[in-house]
Amino acid sequence: MDFFSFFKKKQAPASGSVAKDRLKLVLVHDRVNCSSQVLEMLKTDIIKVISNYMEIDTEELDIQITQTQSEDNNGTVPVLYANIPIKSMRKVNHD
Repeated sequence: MDFFSFFKKKQAPASGSVAKDRLKLVLVHDRVNCSSQVLEMLKTDIIKVISNYMEIDTEELDIQITQTQSEDNNGTVPVLYANIPIKSMRKVNHD
């Protein structure tokens, strides 16, 4: 490994690649009939519910709808992907 390669700036993804990823995201949202407004409402609701049980890092929160291979390998299906960094668990009283 070249010592100086550690200090070099990492190359940003090509704009074509970024555009392709965005288009895929738009197509997935269209296929599942989920507008950006619905996705934002979903994010808000998920944050509300999870915040009852744990403190989360909302700045690093990532919720999106993507595609994955179906279990029977007959094409792809939409999935809800959520990456929610947890800062700490809240004490929950069991009444």
